Amino acid sequence: MSVVPAYSSYQYMRVTSPAEHVAHVEMNNPKRLNAFSQAVWLEFGKVFDQISADSNFRAVILSGDGDRAFTSGLDVKSAASDSPLSTADGDEVRKAKLLRNHIEEFQSSISAMEKCEKPVIAVLHDVSIGLAIDIATCADIRICSAKTRFAVKEVDIGLAADIGTLARLPKVVGNLSWVKDVCMTARDFDPAEALAQGFVSQVHEDKAKAVAAAVKLASVLASKSPVAVQGTKELLNYGKEHSVAESLRYTQVWNSVALQGEDFMTAMMSSMQKKKPTFSKL
Repeated sequence: MSVVPAYSSYQYMRVTSPAEHVAHVEMNNPKRLNAFSQAVWLEFGKVFDQISADSNFRAVILSGDGDRAFTSGLDVKSAASDSPLSTADGDEVRKAKLLRNHIEEFQSSISAMEKCEKPVIAVLHDVSIGLAIDIATCADIRICSAKTRFAVKEVDIGLAADIGTLARLPKVVGNLSWVKDVCMTARDFDPAEALAQGFVSQVHEDKAKAVAAAVKLASVLASKSPVAVQGTKELLNYGKEHSVAESLRYTQVWNSVALQGEDFMTAMMSSMQKKKPTFSKL
C-alpha cells in the first residue's frame, strides 16, 4: 500500500490509508525493533499533530512495522548520546533544567497522540515493552495479537517510567494494585492478563488479524458523524480529569454548538428514512 503523499517526508512514520477516511500509522524503524530515538519521537508528535488537523481522516490505526515489535521502547544507545547529561556544561542545576526540557519534549511528542482529535486504535503486537505502554495508554482503543509481550520495563533500566504510563495506566485499568505490581516489578504480562485487566479490549490470533480488525473498527468510526465521534472523544477525555458536575457543564457548552451543526439533522433524517448518512469533512 502506497504512502499518503502529504505524509511522504517522514522517515520513521509510514502513513497509508487502508480504508476511506482511515489513516494507518506504522512506526518505521524495524531494524531497531521500532525503538525511539529523539528523531523518532519528534516525528511521532509531528505526524499526530498533522493527522489531527487533516480533514481527510476520521480515524487512526497505529502499529509497528514488521513482525518483531510494536516498539521495544527507548533506543538506549541513541538516548545516551542525545541526553543533555552527556553533552551539557554547567552545574547540576543547569543540567537539570536542560534534562527537564528534554523529558518535556519527549512527553509532549507522545501525548500528541492522546490530543489528536481523531480516535486512535493501537494495535499492539510482538515486543511491546517500556515506551509501548506509554504510547498505548494514549490510545482510545487498544487491541493486540496473541503473541504480544507486554512489560513496563523502566525499573529494570534504573528509573521510573516518565513518559506517561504512571499517570495514565491507573486510569486506563482502574486497578492500582495490579498497576503497581507490573510497574514496580517490570515483569512481563501476556494478552490474557492484559484483557482480564481491561488494558486491551480485543485479542486476535496474529498481527495481521489484529490489524484487519482495527481497519474494520476504524471504518465503522469513520462512517459516523465526525462531529459526534470527535466530540465524544473530547468529552470522555475531559471527564477523566474532572468531576461529574464539571463534565456535565462542559457537555452543555459543547453540545449547545454541536446541535446546531448539519450532522445532527443529517443523522436524524437518515435514521428516519432508513438510509446511510453522508457527512461533510470536519
